[in-house]
Amino acid sequence: MKTDLASELDFFVRVARLGSLSGAARELDLSPAAATKRLAGMEDRLGVRLLNRSTRSISLTNEGETYLRHATRILADLRDMEEAVTSAGTEPRGLLRVNATLGFGRTVIAPLVSAFCKRHPNVDVQLDVTDRPVDLVEGGIDLAIRFGSLPDRRLRARRILSNRRLLCASPAYLKRHGEPASLADLAAHRCIIHRQNDEAHGVWRFEHAGTTEAIKVSGALSSNDGDIVLGWALDGHGILIRSEWDLAKYLESGRLRVLLPDYTLPSADLYVYYPQRRSQTARARMFIDFLVEHLEGPLKAG
Repeated sequence: MKTDLASELDFFVRVARLGSLSGAARELDLSPAAATKRLAGMEDRLGVRLLNRSTRSISLTNEGETYLRHATRILADLRDMEEAVTSAGTEPRGLLRVNATLGFGRTVIAPLVSAFCKRHPNVDVQLDVTDRPVDLVEGGIDLAIRFGSLPDRRLRARRILSNRRLLCASPAYLKRHGEPASLADLAAHRCIIHRQNDEAHGVWRFEHAGTTEAIKVSGALSSNDGDIVLGWALDGHGILIRSEWDLAKYLESGRLRVLLPDYTLPSADLYVYYPQRRSQTARARMFIDFLVEHLEGPLKAG
C-alpha cells in the first residue's frame, strides 16, 4: 500500500527533529529497517538524497532542508484546516505541540498539562522542554512558554504574568560579608552567575533614574540551571539575580533578602509565543486561558 503524503511528511519532520532514524522509528512504532526503507522509498520517488547518513549521525542535504521547510508548513496548514472544520464543536480535540524551558517546563508546565488533559481528554499534548528557545515556525510548534522578551518577529505573544527580576542574598551571606550599599560594591562581593542563552557572562544591567548601568561581577559559582543557582544562594554562597516567581516564597519566609531595591533589572515576564502567520486553534486558546487561570494567582499571592 502506498504511504499517504501526510504520514510521509510527518515521518520526515520527526527524523529531522530527532536527528535520528531510529528515534523516529520508536515514536512511530516502526522497526529501524522499516524506517530506513521508508526513507529510501521517499528519496527514490523524489530522485534526490534528503539526508546524509553515517554510522553515528545524520544531517539534512540542501534538498532535505527545502523538503523539511515545506513539510513543516504543509503539516501546520493541515492541522489548521482540520481545526477550522471541527471548530464548531464545543470540546477541543487534536494535537497541541508545546515548548517550555527546562526547569519551569518540568516543575510547573508539565503538571498543568496533566490537569488540562484531564479537563479536555480529546486533546493530545506534545511537551518539549529545551534550555534554549526553538524555532516555532520551522519546528511546527503551536506555542512556547518563555520568560523574557519576544525572540522572533515572526511570532506573536500574550503575556501571562508580570515577573520582576530581583537582586538577593541569604541573611547568612550578608552577615559574613555585609550588604552592598551601591552597585559599585557588587565588585567586592561573591556573585552567583546564572548563564542564560547568549547573555554576556557576569554582566548585570540595572536601571536607575532613567539611566542604564552595566556592572561586571564575579564569583566562584555559575550554572546554566536556575534551580541550581537558587540553591547556592539559599546555602549562603553569594548574591544572585532571580525572578520574583522563583523568589516569592523565600522572600516571604526570610531565607532570602532583596538588595538595592531602588535599582531595577530587565523584567522576566512570562509569555506565550505562537507563530504570527497562523490563527490560534481552539485547543491552543483554551490552553493559554488555562495557563493564565492557574499561573496568575500564585505569583500575586507570593
